Amino acid sequence: MKFGFRWTESAAAASAATRAETPELAGADIGGLVHGKRVGGDFYQFARANSRRVVFGLLDVAGDFVENRGIVEAARETFRSMGPAFLADDEVNEADAMMEFCHALNASIRNAAKGIRSCAAFIGCYNEDLGTVCYVNAGHTPGLLRYDGDVSELPATGMPLGLFSAGTYEAPTAAVPRGGALLLVSRGVVEASQKREEFGLQRLKEKFLSTPLTSAQSVASAALQAVEEFTQNAAVQNDLTTLALVRPLRN
Repeated sequence: MKFGFRWTESAAAASAATRAETPELAGADIGGLVHGKRVGGDFYQFARANSRRVVFGLLDVAGDFVENRGIVEAARETFRSMGPAFLADDEVNEADAMMEFCHALNASIRNAAKGIRSCAAFIGCYNEDLGTVCYVNAGHTPGLLRYDGDVSELPATGMPLGLFSAGTYEAPTAAVPRGGALLLVSRGVVEASQKREEFGLQRLKEKFLSTPLTSAQSVASAALQAVEEFTQNAAVQNDLTTLALVRPLRN
């Protein structure tokens, strides 16, 4: 598959200290891609909590990359350390643990920013035994869940991180059935424009629905390819980041 723009896996583009290592999942596949040179504060991250849970997230810290680099690194470190800490116990209530995790991320961002700094985030905990995702959508672009010829939205369940010292977040659970997939994209994907017309969520849904669910990487790259075709290689003004979770019909 050829691309007019240059995209790289964040694992290759980031330094060893900030690399998002892709975990192996039982009966599923997960992965992400980021477009070319970083402009803003998008990043994705994974962390294995225990033998059956993996925490993942797509976050967007407001501001340009140079300005918010320290905040991004603080959020990354909190994600890697606190995600597993809150969700390691097999008996823990996933929804409660996810809300506590988001409070820790919120505090980390505010401390690093020394005040207010908006960070839209979609944070999920994938349960390999159940095939479910317990998630918090903190003011992020809706997650897209595909199954049985349909794509549904997982909308915001709270305000962006980094705004208030005591934010309130809800953590519902969504099933990702066999033959289904979850797709997350940064705001830059939806807002990519050509002649003042945005790519938009509807075009993304249509592309997602027509993409073969062969792997998480192929789903993530198909979304980026659709943006390239729509913008006709116009200069990108924001980060383009995608993350996908795929459950094939067979292992």
